[in-house]
Amino acid sequence: MRRPAARIKRLTANLRALAEQMEALMKKADGLGLAAPQVGVERQLAVVDLGEGPIVLVNPRLLKKEGEEVMVEGCLSLPGLFGEVKRAAKVLVSATDLSGKAVRIEAEGLPARVLQHEIDHLQGRLFIDRVEESTLHWLIHAPAREATAPKEAKPEPLAQPTTLQDALRVFLSRPSS
Repeated sequence: MRRPAARIKRLTANLRALAEQMEALMKKADGLGLAAPQVGVERQLAVVDLGEGPIVLVNPRLLKKEGEEVMVEGCLSLPGLFGEVKRAAKVLVSATDLSGKAVRIEAEGLPARVLQHEIDHLQGRLFIDRVEESTLHWLIHAPAREATAPKEAKPEPLAQPTTLQDALRVFLSRPSS
């Protein structure tokens, strides 16, 4: 995940099957985007959901950025870790869809952030490369309450501050799957 992914030259049945698998994984994980390097395939393919259902992007490129926004980000590759990241508030992205048609997407706010995050993955970057380190934290969910407790009494997750070094130590100590 730390190397730039190779551009895709041909749209094949295998590539379409990979996109379908990625879409299913993204939905299962309640994610907003997933890039091929996150599933061990070093190709420039990403699946994003910008609010109107999944979109597959082949060889996406960031053409234009405007403004700045700071928001908390996380990543399916680093589950439970979050922090504030400064990104462009509005973007213009070009890509190809799975039928070979050129597409352009203008996005702002959260959809712009999702596009930038996934394009970063295709360039070998993670959100921790851009995070304001003092805001890095684990989101800790409290254990489930007894079945007799009212649903609205569900406790809010807790933010536990961490350092980048400690967070990386946790991920590097996990067995690879």
